[in-house]
Amino acid sequence: MHMKYNIPLLPLKADLETKAVLKKTALARSALAEMKGAVTSIPNQSILISTLSLQEAKDSSAIENIITTNDELFQSDYLKKQFKSAASKEVHNYAGALQWGFKTVKQNGFLSGNHIMKIQKMLVENEAGFRSQAGTVLKNEQSGEVVYKPPQTHDEIIAFMNNLEQFMNDNELSDWDPLVKMAVIHHQFESIHPFYDGNGRTGRIINILYLVKEGLLNLPVLYLSRYINQSKSDYYRLLQKVRTDNAWEEWTLFMLEAVEKTSLQTLQIIEGIKLIMQNHKLKLRRDLPKIYSQDLLNNLFRHPYTKIDFVMADLGVSRPTAMKYLEELIAIKLVTKHKLGKDNYYVNHELFKLLANVST
Repeated sequence: MHMKYNIPLLPLKADLETKAVLKKTALARSALAEMKGAVTSIPNQSILISTLSLQEAKDSSAIENIITTNDELFQSDYLKKQFKSAASKEVHNYAGALQWGFKTVKQNGFLSGNHIMKIQKMLVENEAGFRSQAGTVLKNEQSGEVVYKPPQTHDEIIAFMNNLEQFMNDNELSDWDPLVKMAVIHHQFESIHPFYDGNGRTGRIINILYLVKEGLLNLPVLYLSRYINQSKSDYYRLLQKVRTDNAWEEWTLFMLEAVEKTSLQTLQIIEGIKLIMQNHKLKLRRDLPKIYSQDLLNNLFRHPYTKIDFVMADLGVSRPTAMKYLEELIAIKLVTKHKLGKDNYYVNHELFKLLANVST
């Protein structure tokens, strides 16, 4: 039988910054700062946003068993709304919502309840908004027993969400480190469980956007969902343990560990992408000086699978020119050609291999 958990209003009364938490915060912050530095050293950062937000989206969706392969993902075309599978559509929606949230937080400097509603709407593509009907419970996936009953009335949900919004945006309320606050915000949001569906994914987007708002990330590329995916049972166990045993410290340490590990993994990916880009650039300039351009190079990294249409759009060239460029890239082995249905895809196989290895 589940216990009644009374959601506390924020800020919490307890002092979460114990010695263990402060030590872990320092490690997490240093890893995050190192990753943030690596991001700024990439000449075209929009590449990272498109490529890494898709990876984050894939892992965040996998936590909820929306499984898609890298193949399906990269062959889908978000702009044209052409998707290889229902799952790849969900993942693209996530990446789109993450990128929209990022732009919005950068522009406004805050993250509101309305922004959160818009993000969830982009994920699930419906207008339901905050829950207004009672009856939502959280069950254990294996046993099917009810482990937690979130607030049931619309008024309660709104009151808790307003309190959360205030806590996220008013730094006078608490002087805890933003990483510690992020752990609390994530737990609070998942406990309020304000929507009928998409709460987990929305909550994971909020994590990233909160760090952007606090200036700890300058691009939405922290790959937190991957760590949560790899330690899914701990994640759910500790979420629940706060509700039953008030185990805030343990939960916070878990989230700080996620930030530290993820930052170091993402750092490796970014360094890997940088290396492959440098090699591709040298090869392009040496072997194809006539068609070499930064735009062409960027195209191969923005879409691990590129298409004639993408090259035309990114470089402003005609179809025959785009085709000619791609044929020349095949000749020097920078891309390989794959035919799927009516479409040809051109795969930047070194980048693809790097991203595929990350996903395992």
